[in-house]
Amino acid sequence: MNRKTMVLPAAVCLLASVLAGCGGPGGAGGGKGPVVVGTTDQFALADDAPAPFDPAQAYEAGAWNVLRNTFQTLMRLPRSGGEPEPEAATRCGFTDRRNEGYRCTLQEGLKFANGHDLTSEDVKFSIDRVLAIDYDNGPMSLLANIDRVETPNPLEIVFHLKSPDATFPHKLATPAAAIVDSEVYDKKALRKGFAVDGSGPYTLKVEEKDGKAVSAVFSRNPNYKGGLKLRNDRIEMRFLADSAAMQTALEKGDIDVMTRTMSPDQVRRLETEPDQRIKLVETPGQEIRYLAFNTEDRTVGDKAVRQAMARLIDRQALIRDVYERTAKPLYSIVPSTVGGHVNSFFNKYGGGPDPAGARKALKDAGVTTPVKLTLAYTTDHYGSATAKEFAALRTQLNGSGLFEVEVKGVPWEKFRPAQSRREYTVYGMGWFPDFPDADNFVDPFFAKDNFLNTPYRNDTIREQLIPRTRQATPRTAAARSFEQIQDIVADEVPVLPLWQGNQYIAARTDVTGVEWALNSSSVLQLWELGRSAG
Repeated sequence: MNRKTMVLPAAVCLLASVLAGCGGPGGAGGGKGPVVVGTTDQFALADDAPAPFDPAQAYEAGAWNVLRNTFQTLMRLPRSGGEPEPEAATRCGFTDRRNEGYRCTLQEGLKFANGHDLTSEDVKFSIDRVLAIDYDNGPMSLLANIDRVETPNPLEIVFHLKSPDATFPHKLATPAAAIVDSEVYDKKALRKGFAVDGSGPYTLKVEEKDGKAVSAVFSRNPNYKGGLKLRNDRIEMRFLADSAAMQTALEKGDIDVMTRTMSPDQVRRLETEPDQRIKLVETPGQEIRYLAFNTEDRTVGDKAVRQAMARLIDRQALIRDVYERTAKPLYSIVPSTVGGHVNSFFNKYGGGPDPAGARKALKDAGVTTPVKLTLAYTTDHYGSATAKEFAALRTQLNGSGLFEVEVKGVPWEKFRPAQSRREYTVYGMGWFPDFPDADNFVDPFFAKDNFLNTPYRNDTIREQLIPRTRQATPRTAAARSFEQIQDIVADEVPVLPLWQGNQYIAARTDVTGVEWALNSSSVLQLWELGRSAG
């Protein structure tokens, strides 16, 4: 994975005037104590989402970052990406050439942080539990292809799949397959609150106020037995309101590391007005942003309307004017950093706005213009630049004279349930991959019971191409089928990809391991962080 580290010029303590004398004694800013990480991820208890850190409920990047640091899975992704390797297991592999059976052998002597033994029965319990609870907007779809789980002895687990799936090792490396303590968790109900009982590298203690997480302490788990090398004994995490609050905390020395989500202007200022006491690390990312459509709506249900939008949206302008070149245009649902990517939207619609082509598409379909639409977006989940992005999209579409667009911002806690209920005609979403394979940019959107709950269905994709890709080993053998899927998506436009982002972390120069703190799938690897001596 390519990583670019920039040590930033001195100016004013960080983005304004950071570090010199900003830090308090010990801890953050003092060069002693645990590294303190700032994030804009928010976690709150709600009636319909009572268990933010329960593997049966959690299915978004922020919560998964907590789970990956506190639970074990049978498999995990190696430090620099690539194929999954054993974690709680000593070995795993397919038992047949069709990729329908999979066997794992656990390490001996595994224990949860609370001292309870971890056996194959806990693994089976954990998988069966996610499937049984089947939480709305949860991760169950990642495990839905499991027909049954057998445990011949305390160390052996055998998975029988409903259909071939070469990506199954990747799915066992996600928090959907996190191993929970069967003596603590209820098989048919979520565990309410912020507590976790896992066997991962850290234990977790959350400070909360009025049902909202304020901060968390990750402490080394003395019972951890896995392949990760911890470079610290404790990490503190602060959940901050927005990127501005995160910046202020770094300026004051309240945190050592500024991670997701940094705003584009913060990144740009750190690049152009550097401070020798701060380093900015940039890595390639697989995060994508896109528009999605309710294809049963009487307006955008017409493919010509969606194709006209594909011809009008200027991705280059979004990258330049909104994201200040911290992202790059995306012309497929599969990002360019993932094998199997093709620029299907570019090939069909070109790279720039094409008002004449859009006008023709609408006229040929008999669509009356201007087309009236409302674009919905979440105000507080993907960063402060989202509102500016949707204002720019409105300007681009309305500037053609072919559309009359309004935008509507909604807090995430209301936006996501409403989106899932198909209340929005057109809406903006982001995707952080569960694992680095093209399958994870296709199946979650177009398979049965997809996470968007979209009415769009294409039987060629669902019944033929996705199953065909899952039989392909090595994965390069699936490239042609993935190309066909992307071409179909570009023609029918159930989703409209906009951009893929780079990843950024800013940290004080005495913090080590920052280059490895985020992997390509945006996993926050807290175990990599430490402090330099002296």
